[in-house]
Amino acid sequence: MDILLLLENSQSLLLIATFVFSLLVGSFLNVVIYRFPKSMQYDWTHDSATHLIETYDELKQPLEKFTKLDKPPSIIWARSNCQNCKHQIKAWENIPVLGFIFLRGKCSNCKTKISHRYWMIELLTAVLSTAVVYNFGWSLTSVCGVVLTYFLISIAMIDYDTMVIPDQFSLTLMWIGLFISLWTVFVDPSSSIKGALLGYLLLWSVFHLFKLITGKDGMGYGDFKLLAAGGAWLGMKSVAIIVILSSLSGAILGSIILLIKKSNKPIPFGPYLAVGIWVAMMYGQKIVDWYLGFSGLS
Repeated sequence: MDILLLLENSQSLLLIATFVFSLLVGSFLNVVIYRFPKSMQYDWTHDSATHLIETYDELKQPLEKFTKLDKPPSIIWARSNCQNCKHQIKAWENIPVLGFIFLRGKCSNCKTKISHRYWMIELLTAVLSTAVVYNFGWSLTSVCGVVLTYFLISIAMIDYDTMVIPDQFSLTLMWIGLFISLWTVFVDPSSSIKGALLGYLLLWSVFHLFKLITGKDGMGYGDFKLLAAGGAWLGMKSVAIIVILSSLSGAILGSIILLIKKSNKPIPFGPYLAVGIWVAMMYGQKIVDWYLGFSGLS
């Protein structure tokens, strides 16, 4: 209790504690981002092969190998190891950001280069979470905002890697948003429910209109659910802001990524929706006030 009282009365200590704790969470998010899609792929492959074998006897022999695949390591319990030589990473090597520096960006055993993305996600998690606490102070809003930040980083990176937004993330996020509205953390229950409905139906309508005109899928159903989650957290009035911010970030960041990678690979919309939701949470009302003042509508 003394520690909590100290953090409540000292903004500097609160921000430092948030930064350090979120660095550790960022390290865990790296594990989630890497292992969760592999776990999903294993479940899909195993379940599909089992179903086909049980339905069609003639498929038993060619598909039996897929029911005996090695299960991916547990997200929580399995120790981290080098993806190349399987060297088990020691505790000091796994210190967020500093571990990468100590190892000079290479595995201590086989000297394979470690992706810069690991320390960047750790640092990004810490910086964004600290910004949330700085903005909202010692409050329930800060706690919820930090949780939202963790979810959005995980969703954005998984979608970027796999073009899939897992329902386990987007729907959980939506239900949390609806739940915390009972205490009017960001919005009241009525605004939360309306926001979730509008968020889903808006992109659902755009998807089907685009498909009707072009005959192609313009986005995935995961995007509908993620915007519904954003609406549940921030309310109906924020949905338009999220879409505008997502489109702007998509145009800017998407162009930069295409220039750097020089690739025609499709870029998922989920990461940009995540950016839009986070910015709307932090500065949504300020953006609306600025626009009303700038346009002379206030």
